[in-house]
Amino acid sequence: MEFVAARRMHRPGESDRMLRSYLRLTLFTFGLLVGVQVPGFIEAYAQHVEARRLEAQQGLQGFQETAQRFFNGDMQALVQHYRNSDDPVFQSDAQSVEQLVSRARMLEREWQAMQRPWYARAVHVLLGAERSLREQVWNSYRFQVLLAPEAIAWGLSCALLLAWLVESLLVAASLPFRSRARRYKGYR
Repeated sequence: MEFVAARRMHRPGESDRMLRSYLRLTLFTFGLLVGVQVPGFIEAYAQHVEARRLEAQQGLQGFQETAQRFFNGDMQALVQHYRNSDDPVFQSDAQSVEQLVSRARMLEREWQAMQRPWYARAVHVLLGAERSLREQVWNSYRFQVLLAPEAIAWGLSCALLLAWLVESLLVAASLPFRSRARRYKGYR
């Protein structure tokens, strides 16, 4: 009886299987923790864009009032008027106002993109977001574990996807090294 118990404890390959199981759990946990960050980062990006947008609108308010009064609200006409002025101060301000207008438009586009459904926001932040804004948010982002349903869904999805991808790659990489009899053992 003692001999059978000793054989069970020291089966060849059992420690390798246990190590692989722990690695799978670690990989799954890592994917879970990365996944729960996604909604928090998207929300941080949306808040950053909204704050910058409001700031840009506030900075343009005086110029917009001037454009409304003299150019029917056309900011480009105001910028062109500043450029065509004989006064070097107005000419210099033309470039500053144009940059403010351009930034306000970009921030408005980003804000509009963040008003779409969750999947469109995720794709936008990943692929289409303004790079400088995304970097600013990333540099100031504080990692957090949200327990909101959206965060849990993202976490589980990322964890399962990461675990499946790595497991598939490892199985595919090990196929050439398996013996022919062992490879087809499961098909009999």
